[in-house]
Amino acid sequence: MKAFPSKDEIRDWITANPGQADKRLIAKAFGIKGAARIDLKRILKLLEGEGLLAKERHSYRDPSALAPVELLQVTTIDRDGDIFASPESWKGEGIAPAILVLVKRGESAGVGDRILCKIRATQDEHVPYEGRLIRKIGAAPAKIVGIFRQHDTGGRIVPVDKKAANDWIVAAGDRFNARDGELVEAELIGGRGRSLTPKARIIARLGDPSAPKSVSLIAIHEHGIPDAFPEDVLAEAAKAKPVSLGKREDLRHLPLFTIDPSDARDHDDAVCAVPNGDGWRVWVAIADVAHYVRPGSELDREARSRGNSTYFPDRVVPMLPHELSGDLCSLHHDVDRPCLAVEIHLSAEGRKKSHRFTRGLMRSPATLSYEQAQAASDGSPDTNTSPLLETGIKPLWAAYQAATLERERRQPLHLDLPERKVVLADDGKVQSVALRDRLDAHKLIEEFMILANVCAAETLEQKRQPLVYRVHEEPSPLKVEALRETVESMGMSLPKGQVLQTSHFNRLLDASAGTENAELVNMSVLRTMTQAYYSPQNFGHFGLNLKRYAHFTSPIRRYADLIVHRALIAAHGWGDDGLTANDAEQLEQTAEHISQTERRSMLAERDTTDRYLAAYLAEHAGSEFAGRVSGIARFGLFVKLDDTGADGLIPISTLGREYFRFDPDRQTLTGEDSKRLISLGMRARVRLSEATPVTGGLLFELLELEGKGLATGPGGNRRGGPKRQLVKSRIKRGRDAVKAKRKHS
Repeated sequence: MKAFPSKDEIRDWITANPGQADKRLIAKAFGIKGAARIDLKRILKLLEGEGLLAKERHSYRDPSALAPVELLQVTTIDRDGDIFASPESWKGEGIAPAILVLVKRGESAGVGDRILCKIRATQDEHVPYEGRLIRKIGAAPAKIVGIFRQHDTGGRIVPVDKKAANDWIVAAGDRFNARDGELVEAELIGGRGRSLTPKARIIARLGDPSAPKSVSLIAIHEHGIPDAFPEDVLAEAAKAKPVSLGKREDLRHLPLFTIDPSDARDHDDAVCAVPNGDGWRVWVAIADVAHYVRPGSELDREARSRGNSTYFPDRVVPMLPHELSGDLCSLHHDVDRPCLAVEIHLSAEGRKKSHRFTRGLMRSPATLSYEQAQAASDGSPDTNTSPLLETGIKPLWAAYQAATLERERRQPLHLDLPERKVVLADDGKVQSVALRDRLDAHKLIEEFMILANVCAAETLEQKRQPLVYRVHEEPSPLKVEALRETVESMGMSLPKGQVLQTSHFNRLLDASAGTENAELVNMSVLRTMTQAYYSPQNFGHFGLNLKRYAHFTSPIRRYADLIVHRALIAAHGWGDDGLTANDAEQLEQTAEHISQTERRSMLAERDTTDRYLAAYLAEHAGSEFAGRVSGIARFGLFVKLDDTGADGLIPISTLGREYFRFDPDRQTLTGEDSKRLISLGMRARVRLSEATPVTGGLLFELLELEGKGLATGPGGNRRGGPKRQLVKSRIKRGRDAVKAKRKHS
């Protein structure tokens, strides 16, 4: 009689026969029959209980080995475009193995996608498995950030996102020990579809939602912004050392100084001007990040993944670790720093006559704020600016005055939108909301940065070097027509039947400057414009009225600028850290990716500001405010407050007893009985009904419109019946408010 197999023999056979190890085939392989099958079942149960076997349906497998076909989740797409995934059901010891996913032409998979793959072992110890894509199963589970509310049987999550229409249900076993009222992150595990209640599993506890740091933390998690650097990235940054002169051009004799916001965390650009005959030699020096962040390095992979730094009122999520962003790459005063610099020759009328790029070493004599530099230019220098007044500040302002002559000839858009700054107290609460001053110092830096960016694009084109452009296409005819109707209601006109130039829009902006319609016209022109993005193809920059434009001046906080730096290094033969052939082949994917990360950061920053404003105004519920109608939708209108710039919704259900018709083209609401017209830009007086800091939502009650009172209250004769309209409005209010706000802002 054949001896009964040992546990090790059974395990070895299962490992050698993946996908065939059900109980019937195991018994057949060892000649186990009759009552002996009971002993086999007992041993298999024992092995499973010890974690030495994993059971999937009726089949067994070694948990430390992968099955011939596995369900994977894509975890990373590296800088070379290689796709890596990990098995969803890994039960082996240690970290799940990395699997290189092989795709055919026309196939693709993104981070978070769930994919079914045929698995093959390799001889590579770093990548032990390859997976050939069979098909995509679906995207990664949807995630949510919200407030956990505990129930006897589990709980629910109240989303912090104003777009979310429903709470998410959490079973008792899926609460991750979260406490009632705690901020959590969760993923969807069931209940997709309009008629189903979403069910979630909590995957992270984020702490007290009222804590000072929670406002930006919500946005970081909600938008998926990576805020912690991997250990290998930090280790690589820690090895960075200061740079010596070597083959670099010595620029330490130039008075290259930085001008930044007073609370700036990094300084990546410095400027100076030197008289040159009847014109000027303007120098713009930019931190040489490419020296430290080399192609293919861990720092490079992480920087590309992040795309850019993200700035919140209480913190910065940087693109690079602090050792670089706040130290070795930052152009601090009185220390040598590597840079890429451009020397620009301007005529007395501000026309660019020539330029050249160099890789150099600089030493800034001062780190100035905009306010310091402006005060010195206006005749009130302090101890930091006095030594620079004659050799640095006065020549720079004189060169700027020349550059403004050329700027006026070029006619970029004259947009003038008030920018508000949220000021936090030491305890993290909003202390005030102030308008940012728009000084000549701001305009000076902006103008010379634009000029340097143009020089970078021109040089790379001349040297036939691939690059990423900053593209801003001309507005669509439909948006232009909507703008034309808006300004005609104010007694202004926009030409028809001709190719529109920035000068046409500037006539509107200049005509409204200083009037009560100025902000509305500026907002309307801004809404008419398309969104700028990155592309390896050049489509020009409409808003700046430039034929070619590339971002070069902020490589500490934007990956696009690092690409341009590498392209300049490769074009001039300055070293082995320039743009590689592989980088050049991937420019289209990189440009699309960093355009998306930029948009992600913009939304996160805006959502955070909304939440801070809601927290600031929450203590003023019931107070009255003045503002303007800033957006109109089928379900209501938005009013932007004069003092804070906060946007709030007035639901249509509160506008009176009549039915209001919505005209999406003209952006108006018209009362069916009274013929009362509500349009963009109208002066409004409102009462704050509700402020929800965790979502950033504000609800207003309309008191006056254009100085006239308006009867309020849910009402009677609206089409479809009062109750139906009121309920429908309330259901849609939370779901649609942010979507409409995004459209009209």
